[in-house]
Amino acid sequence: MTIDALREAVAAGQVDEVVLALPDLAGRLQGTRLGARYFLDHVLDDGFGACTYLLTTDVEMNVVAQVAQLDPDGTGYGDMVLRPDPSSLRPLPWDEGTVLVVADAHHADGLPVSVAPRQVLRDQVAALAERGLTAYAGFELEFRVFTESYAQAAAAGWRELTPATRHGVDYALNGLEGLDRLTRRLRREMGAAGLLLESARGECAPGQYEIVFRYDEALAAADQAAFFKTGVKQVAAQEGLAATFLPKYDAGEGSSCHFHVSLRDADGRPVFPGEGPHGMSELLQHALAGQVALLPELTLLFAPTVNAFKRLRPGAFAPVHAAWGPDNRLTALRLAGRGGSLRIEHRVPGSDADPYLALAGILLAFRHGIEEQPDLPPATVGAPAADAVALPDSLPAAARLLEQSQVARKGLGDAVVDALVAAARAEWAAYCSVVSEWERARGFERR
Repeated sequence: MTIDALREAVAAGQVDEVVLALPDLAGRLQGTRLGARYFLDHVLDDGFGACTYLLTTDVEMNVVAQVAQLDPDGTGYGDMVLRPDPSSLRPLPWDEGTVLVVADAHHADGLPVSVAPRQVLRDQVAALAERGLTAYAGFELEFRVFTESYAQAAAAGWRELTPATRHGVDYALNGLEGLDRLTRRLRREMGAAGLLLESARGECAPGQYEIVFRYDEALAAADQAAFFKTGVKQVAAQEGLAATFLPKYDAGEGSSCHFHVSLRDADGRPVFPGEGPHGMSELLQHALAGQVALLPELTLLFAPTVNAFKRLRPGAFAPVHAAWGPDNRLTALRLAGRGGSLRIEHRVPGSDADPYLALAGILLAFRHGIEEQPDLPPATVGAPAADAVALPDSLPAAARLLEQSQVARKGLGDAVVDALVAAARAEWAAYCSVVSEWERARGFERR
């Protein structure tokens, strides 16, 4: 939707509210509802004030990252300015009369807030643009659906919920009746919001589903991923269901967010295909080598929670080694497609990954490979060898590697690295303070 189209819709009485949304450190869209006329008359040009603490909190809205630039004088978290990006404007088909626009966070002096996830990605897009390169990305987001409402799931302690299918429905054409109404709405209403559907299907775990949309430029793709996750939960709630992007709900297959990423030159031509091994250009070989080299130290950008690491376990279709292979789904980095569609599928991110930060990490690794040209390890056939370079296996280990990464500090900035590390350590501390059912069942009587 364009601003002119919005003006016409407001004048015709078809739109009366605008949701102004800011991606936070957890990748969620947080924000406020504005009167549509107020938005057009004031906020579109002047922006809207919002507390800086929005970029320092965890999902409980507790401040976990003390970001100096967001409270430089320790005076109690003043306002930043949320400036709407008109290119992100889109209708909310499941919320009549409402549109959503994504905002960028700015300081009062007009400078962007560097730790805002959308700005982190913007910076990586800009750095590639200086080299005449544009990044394109597509995402494959999996989620699970349960027949209970969110309120019922919470009352049950999120335990013993009923999946929307009786069994795994990977590629199934039957047995999807528990998902059909929700997923049909999602396919149609996401299309009405401007996302271009490519495919949709059931997945491995009971109640698990995946919808794939057409690739786009990196920032637009991240906006679409964040919009999609928000929409799935809102539409599920309307249907009396509970949908979750928790990477690992139970012992079954986890939910991922695979990113397919490629680069084009200033004329819009793909730069990945070439005459090298597996049809790769020299630039792709460098870019891929950068991914392999930085994967361990950037893992926190792809797996930002305790639960994310429960998905990354040996024997699953979730990688635990920094390895690549042509059309190999057992590796972290799968070389997919051919010719103009040749791309890298990054298989590490789980469904709870922040799409902006995950893509920023991927683009940083591309740039590192192109600029530093590390050696590309041999392709992996089948499962990676046991002695292959391992990814960190826990949130604290991933936080430690990112904290120590000079490439990340140079490429993302100290403020960004320090904020993400602080958030991860706060998440771990919160997890360690809770006594789980597993501990009680294992040790209450038998120890």
